[in-house]
Amino acid sequence: MNEETVQLLKERIRGQLELDSALTDAELKARIETAVFRWCADHPLPAGEKVQLVRRLFHAFRGLDLIQPLMDDPAVTEIMINGHEELFVERDGRLERLPFAFESRERLEDLIQSVVAGVNRVVNESTPIVDARLKDGSRVHVVLPPVALKGPTMTIRKFPEKPLLMKDLVAFGAIPDEAAALLEKLVKAKYNIFISGGTGSGKTTFLNALSQFIPEDERLVTIEDAAELRIVSVPNLVSLETRNANTEGKGTISMRELIRASLRMRPNRIIVGEVRGGEAIDMLQAMNTGHDGSLSTGHANSARDMIARLETMALGGADLPVAVIRQQIASAIDVIVHLARLRDRSRRVTEICEVTGMAGGEVAVSPLFRFEEEGERNGRVIGGLKRCGNGLSRTWKLQMAGMSEMIGGERT
Repeated sequence: MNEETVQLLKERIRGQLELDSALTDAELKARIETAVFRWCADHPLPAGEKVQLVRRLFHAFRGLDLIQPLMDDPAVTEIMINGHEELFVERDGRLERLPFAFESRERLEDLIQSVVAGVNRVVNESTPIVDARLKDGSRVHVVLPPVALKGPTMTIRKFPEKPLLMKDLVAFGAIPDEAAALLEKLVKAKYNIFISGGTGSGKTTFLNALSQFIPEDERLVTIEDAAELRIVSVPNLVSLETRNANTEGKGTISMRELIRASLRMRPNRIIVGEVRGGEAIDMLQAMNTGHDGSLSTGHANSARDMIARLETMALGGADLPVAVIRQQIASAIDVIVHLARLRDRSRRVTEICEVTGMAGGEVAVSPLFRFEEEGERNGRVIGGLKRCGNGLSRTWKLQMAGMSEMIGGERT
């Protein structure tokens, strides 16, 4: 399909729409089909290309323009727009540059404004950075000039139509059955679990999978910057989302405010989608005040590094001594699950560690499982999560839940 043809027909149709802007989707599609068939009378095209041309033009007016086919492609997991002339996608774990571009910078800006307005967000020169989401749950991050030097920048993280279950992650080789079975029991027994990992390591996907183990008779509150979690197994669910300031610089609702508000909603558990700053102290205090079974994620390079990052974030949110913060972490978090994206682009669980308390003034961590690499075959990293020989020391929650049976070959 020639992009020049698309732009030519788009201008013709746009001229007609200026006279009649209140068209339904069906009426607009009929107008587009008429324009395409007239053009094809002098420029014959195969039937398949005609269908693609009609779809492409329709998306230009009512969809996400030339990126709509990428949104419809299940193999595409991320779309990266570095200005109107430079587009990349991640498809099946590999980055590739696309051979087409937006017709103009203005068209890309119009698309961005349409996306953020649809979720009551504002992005402009005074507020040039915003997180938003599409109707299908995909996460959108926008940066405008003057912050973005190449022009308007938009990154879209797509998610599967159906949330992956833990059995799917086991089938993909992300985690072995034994470790998945342990995590299922820990979630049901209300252990506080923190998921750490780098960008694109699958933290949100894993958090969604863990949430499927939450009993359906509990009340759950989720708190996120941009709603990404899709929890379908718990009917008594409240989903909260932060809000940016309006054009007057007012109306901001932060993660910290939402965590505090959630405590007055009588939740059995709280899920904080991602901890990035001072809200860490509020999350830890919630975990320490009877909200067992809470889950959250954060960026870190290892389970031990996640502890250090939590310390730093909590210190930024409260004027407390380091020793007090460490005690809060040690008593609030029970288990840390670390995910990583390996050099073959596969996403794996590489550590499962138990937080055992304090030792020598620092938070003590005991590894339960650790990823061991055994080599490489046909570009695929060979290895798996292996037991470290350490048993679970904090067993009272399992016992309270009536789960004192054998776990991983050891009696708890």
